[in-house]
Amino acid sequence: MVKLNKIYTRTGDDGTTGLVDGSRLPKHAPRMEAVGAVDEANAALGFAVQVISGTYRDDLVRLQNDLFDLGADLATPAGEDEDFAPSEMVLRIVPAQVEWLEQRIDAVNADLAPLTSFILPGGSEAAARLHLARTSARRAERAVSALAAQEPTNAAALQLVNRLSDYLFVLCRAVNDGGAGDVLWTPGANR
Repeated sequence: MVKLNKIYTRTGDDGTTGLVDGSRLPKHAPRMEAVGAVDEANAALGFAVQVISGTYRDDLVRLQNDLFDLGADLATPAGEDEDFAPSEMVLRIVPAQVEWLEQRIDAVNADLAPLTSFILPGGSEAAARLHLARTSARRAERAVSALAAQEPTNAAALQLVNRLSDYLFVLCRAVNDGGAGDVLWTPGANR
């Protein structure tokens, strides 16, 4: 259980932040960019949750928890010869979290008509909020991918953040009246 009694510590006043293993990094380091981008995506999900109900809301709240897990995973650098397996002391994203998300993507997408065009972000308020969360998730994916190009990173972590934007895309369509409320892109419409 996490217990936070004091919110400010002053330890970051020098422009560094602490990681789970006790090491410190500059706040602008790629690892911290990834953690921050995941946090932003989580906040965007929280914004969407306010106008979504039922199973989709439950999914989003579950994903918010998974994004906290992802942040903890990213804030725990790999040790020597680590295989990214979770332990009592290290929280890691596991393949089952990715598999659950893939199952939800397939379930939501099964009821949607095939796309005939790209869609513009919008439609209903719920879809607009989800599109904002989707684009935030894609930014988080770019940040995690950039980190993975420089340092060992849990493959399941990168897979989870990649699937997140896919899930949010199909969910946007689902809450847009099953895709009937999607706003279709008209290429070159204003030339």
